[in-house]
Amino acid sequence: MDATAARIERALTEAIEHVVVSGCPPRLAEAVRHAVFPGGARVRPRLCIAVAAACGSKDVVSADAAASAIELLHCASLVHDDLPCFDDSPLRRGVPSVHRAYGEPLAVLAGDALIILAFEHLARQLSDKPALLAPLLLTVGRSAGMPHGITAGQAWECEPKVSVEHYHRAKTGALFAAATAAGAQVAGADADAWRVVGDKIGEAYQVADDLRDVAASAQEVGKPVGRDALLNRPSAAGELGVEGAVARLKGLVQEAVDAIPECPGRERFAEVLVHEARHIMPKSLAQQAA
Repeated sequence: MDATAARIERALTEAIEHVVVSGCPPRLAEAVRHAVFPGGARVRPRLCIAVAAACGSKDVVSADAAASAIELLHCASLVHDDLPCFDDSPLRRGVPSVHRAYGEPLAVLAGDALIILAFEHLARQLSDKPALLAPLLLTVGRSAGMPHGITAGQAWECEPKVSVEHYHRAKTGALFAAATAAGAQVAGADADAWRVVGDKIGEAYQVADDLRDVAASAQEVGKPVGRDALLNRPSAAGELGVEGAVARLKGLVQEAVDAIPECPGRERFAEVLVHEARHIMPKSLAQQAA
C-alpha cells in the first residue's frame, strides 16, 4: 500500500470509528463497513489529495478530510445504485452488494448514514478552520444533491429522455469535479479552474465505465456487465460505438490535461492523469486507448 492509499484508509477508518460505537445497531455498523471496506481504486480521494499537493499545500489534515468525505459519498452512491429499484446488482467490488449481504432496508439506511457521515466527518476535522470548512461544505454538498450532483444523476435514469453528457456529468462527473475543486480549496488555489479538470476526468471515467460494461468481464470489474443495455441506460459505448467511445475517452483525457492550471506540480499531475487513463480501460481495449 502506497503512502496516499494509507492516508485515505486511515481517514476513512477514523470517520467510521467515530460512529460505530456502543449503542449503534450492530448490523447497520456491519453494513456501513461492508460498503466502505475493502475499497476500490479510491480514485476520487486520490485525485483530491493529488490536486492539493500539485498546488503546493502542506495541510494534510484538511486534504485527507475532504478526500475521505468525497469517498464516503461515493460509497453511499454505490450502495444506492446497486439497490433493486435501480441496478439490482448482486456484486460490488467482487463481493455481494450491501443489499444482498444485509437486506434492502439496511442498504438504504447504510447509504443514508454514509452521506450524513461525510459531512459530519468534514465538520469534525475542520472545526478549527471555519474559513476553509464553509467553502468545502458547499463544494462537497453540491456534488451530492441538486441540480447537478449525484442525486440528480441517479434521477436522470427516471426521465424519459436525457443526453449522455448531462447524465455523465451529474452521476459521475460531479464527485470528480468536487475532488479537484476541494483539493484546490485546501491549497488556496482557484477552485473553479480546477473544477473544469475534474469535469473532464469524471466524464472520461464514465466513458471508460461504459466501455467496461460492454468489453470487460464481470471478474475484471467486480460487478455484472452488460447492465447498460439491459436497463436501457444512457451509454457512451451505446451512443458512439466502441471505437467512438475510445476516441472520446482519449479526447477527454487530453482536454483534462490541457485544462490543468499553472501550479508547482502541473507536469507531474499531467503524467499521472495520462497514466491512470490507461488503467481504467478494459484490458481488451487498453492497447487501443494508449
